[in-house]
Amino acid sequence: MLSSRVLLIATTARLVHSRIYSSSRSFMDLKALLCSLNDFASLSFAESWDNVGLLVEPSPPHTVNTLFLTNDLTEEVMEEALQKKADLILSYHPPIFRPMKRITWKTWKERLVIRALEHRVGIYSPHTAYDAAPQGVNSWLAKGLGVCTSRPIHPSKAPDYPTEGTHRVEFSVTHTQDLDKVVSALKEIAGVSVTSFSARADDEEQTRLSLNCTQQALMQVVAFLSQHRQFYQKTEILSLEKPLLLCTGMGRLCTLDESVSLETMIERIKSHLKLSHVRLALGTGKTLESPVKVVALCAGSGSSVLQGTDADLYLTGEMSHHDVLDAASQGISVILCEHSNTERGFLSDLRDMLDAHLENKINIILSETDRDPLHVI
Repeated sequence: MLSSRVLLIATTARLVHSRIYSSSRSFMDLKALLCSLNDFASLSFAESWDNVGLLVEPSPPHTVNTLFLTNDLTEEVMEEALQKKADLILSYHPPIFRPMKRITWKTWKERLVIRALEHRVGIYSPHTAYDAAPQGVNSWLAKGLGVCTSRPIHPSKAPDYPTEGTHRVEFSVTHTQDLDKVVSALKEIAGVSVTSFSARADDEEQTRLSLNCTQQALMQVVAFLSQHRQFYQKTEILSLEKPLLLCTGMGRLCTLDESVSLETMIERIKSHLKLSHVRLALGTGKTLESPVKVVALCAGSGSSVLQGTDADLYLTGEMSHHDVLDAASQGISVILCEHSNTERGFLSDLRDMLDAHLENKINIILSETDRDPLHVI
């Protein structure tokens, strides 16, 4: 009898220890979580017009045990998040987009902010950062097409290059001239970095100066050089562009390994998005049996991204009436699935990716009430 009690006590102790250990790994500090989310998909990929990142922050410190994923944060979804004890809501679409002049109970978006703050729930939105990411929404949408190679329609640019300046100014100084005086004068201009290297031109040894300048400093550099004709006449000014990120950017241009009929492609898309109906505009001269080899796609509202792209088919959530007419007149068929239907399914993949990225440190759950507001009846 005594041995069984000892066994029971030991087992209970192990369970208690296990629960303590488990709970110690079941939350993250909000700031640490935000850093990890940015490592997963940098907010620098987002479009300049977008409103991304942490939109609502409870007073610190704030720990996150449960991360709640939704495509749209409506009042119904907020109620679900509160019932499920969410500490941070990741809403793909930013519920705060236009500036708010007041926070009252009058409008539904204001009420979202009030309820979030009252219950100490943060709100984070990645939106177009996830559109552009290599493992993001558009890449997920492309999975439904079949085996294909894809690239961004509008590639993103590296956020951190060039590290200094918007322009590069280069000119040569002969050794007989006062090189130190020129370099010293240029270094006194704010926003200028100077490097030099040896060069040879016209059988004469020279020092080549290369300056990285900000837009504001460029005018001062030009003004200085214009006072020294021997420099200015041979000055080269280059505009510095950040390098393109070949797997990151808006939209995807997908080339199938094997062409399929438009009818087959429609069925693939419906299956991938779990839809019984989509809207179709046939391109001029095209039928359901027409082959599809190249698909240009953009999750959500794709008009501005897809416009002017050469493809057999455009796939997006919504386009304006006139943009559809323009595409069809060029022989490009258009499939519209409603805005959020081209995005929401990504959240299942996102949950799995974040589980791995965050090393299962927090609970990640999907909304069950989030849905597209439009229905076919």
